[in-house]
Amino acid sequence: MDKNEYLSVIEGMLYIYGDEGVTIKDVAEALEITKKEAYELMDELLSYYASKTVKGVDICDFGGTYKMVTLPQHDVYYKKMMTTSGRKLSKSALETLAIVAYYQPVTRIRIEEIRGVGCESMIRKLLAQALIKEVGRDDSPGKPVLYGVTDEFMDAFNLKSLDELPELKEIESEFDEEDIFNTKYQEKVEEKPETN
Repeated sequence: MDKNEYLSVIEGMLYIYGDEGVTIKDVAEALEITKKEAYELMDELLSYYASKTVKGVDICDFGGTYKMVTLPQHDVYYKKMMTTSGRKLSKSALETLAIVAYYQPVTRIRIEEIRGVGCESMIRKLLAQALIKEVGRDDSPGKPVLYGVTDEFMDAFNLKSLDELPELKEIESEFDEEDIFNTKYQEKVEEKPETN
């Protein structure tokens, strides 16, 4: 594997792990290289992103944990898009949101264990819409991020307390029309025009 391919793999790792971020140890172990080599590659990737004149994302070092992030000067546009686009949450996002609400504080890995599928993009979407937030770090290896719901979540679903959530035994695997998570945020499915 040449250097450019290493850099591509690291960039992909940063994208996949999103808000969890990756450490030099993660990079070294995944690529089977030394930590010194991993540092050199990460520095080169950081330099590459710093030199780009047109970009929508950047890579930041948060105390040894590297994350791919959007540019802060663009936040106003992302927030505007989320509040004015009329987009609703998909069933996958609703399921992820429900798990966070019931099990908080909860890690991404735990959410994925419960759902049975990856949920990185769902977590990003919920974070962008300010329905969930980072509430700390778990004590398990790697110190994964813990997520919880926000005041915006409480307002969106007209909740004064999480005690008002339905009992878990009342929630079926399929969301129905009376479900609290199926009211305001259900994604609209566009009907395909009939073809002759």
